[in-house]
Amino acid sequence: MVYRLPPLNALRAFEAAARHLSFKKAALELSVTPTAVSHQIKLLEESLDLPLFERLTRALALTPQGVAMLPKVREGLECFAAAVESAHAHADEGRLIVVVPPSFATRWLVPRLRRFAVAQPSLSLHLIRSLSTIDGNPAAGAAVAEPADLRQEDSLVAIRFGSGAYLGYQVDRMFGSDYIAVCSPSLLAAGPPLRVPADMRHQVLLHDDGAGDRLGPGWDEWFRLAGVAGADTRAGPHFGDAGMAYVAALDGLGVALASRPLVATAIAQGRLVVPFDIAVGQNHAYYLVIAESIAERPAVQVFRQWLLEEARTEEPGRVS
Repeated sequence: MVYRLPPLNALRAFEAAARHLSFKKAALELSVTPTAVSHQIKLLEESLDLPLFERLTRALALTPQGVAMLPKVREGLECFAAAVESAHAHADEGRLIVVVPPSFATRWLVPRLRRFAVAQPSLSLHLIRSLSTIDGNPAAGAAVAEPADLRQEDSLVAIRFGSGAYLGYQVDRMFGSDYIAVCSPSLLAAGPPLRVPADMRHQVLLHDDGAGDRLGPGWDEWFRLAGVAGADTRAGPHFGDAGMAYVAALDGLGVALASRPLVATAIAQGRLVVPFDIAVGQNHAYYLVIAESIAERPAVQVFRQWLLEEARTEEPGRVS
């Protein structure tokens, strides 16, 4: 639609002069001279071919046309101001997009997000699960992948599982990830019994065969650390990702080898138990990875501070 409108400066001068019924007061408000206000009003009247003011000897009065025009002009200027303010507010806030490994998102980050949302209700947080955040995964590329359409004001950060060597990025180590055997309490109750590590040879072993959120540790490493020989470490159901193996363990299907930080909540709630205090360690850890160009943005800083505070509880004595 084509709008045939007078110049905006002329409309502003008219609204201010009509409100004050004074060119001088309007000039003070608009930081121009009374002559400039008078000139803008004259241009407006010529453009409309309508008289808007009666120039009296010591006063200024609106004509009927000016009285009729004033409310709509004022409303329009208020709409312009609101639109500009809204645009600035949106540019200031934007979206904070966080790309995370799938199981980390489901089992560690999402259960904690309510606390973040309460503390930062105005921050627009967008969470994206992606296998590209796992070192060694075929989908992995740059340190921070960009699976979303980014606007100029958006900020994108990643939580990566890997080595921590991400040049050109601000990198904060969150916590490491050792692996423990976990199962449902109902499995222990139903038997066969789990009194010593050797009893694990008679249990159904659950396997994560997908890229998942972990690299390396499997049941062969666990049995080696436990000093148990003769176990068939490939027997039992195999799953395409860690999430399915986790659900199977919760449902009592068998025993899963799971990342300790990612099952800590389920253990604390009594939904999973750890039959033996045997942990398989490995070199990779979870890292918050931020492009240096956006590291000082307020939304990024707020999220970083909150996330690292949450992560401190996972490794007692470690300062992130």
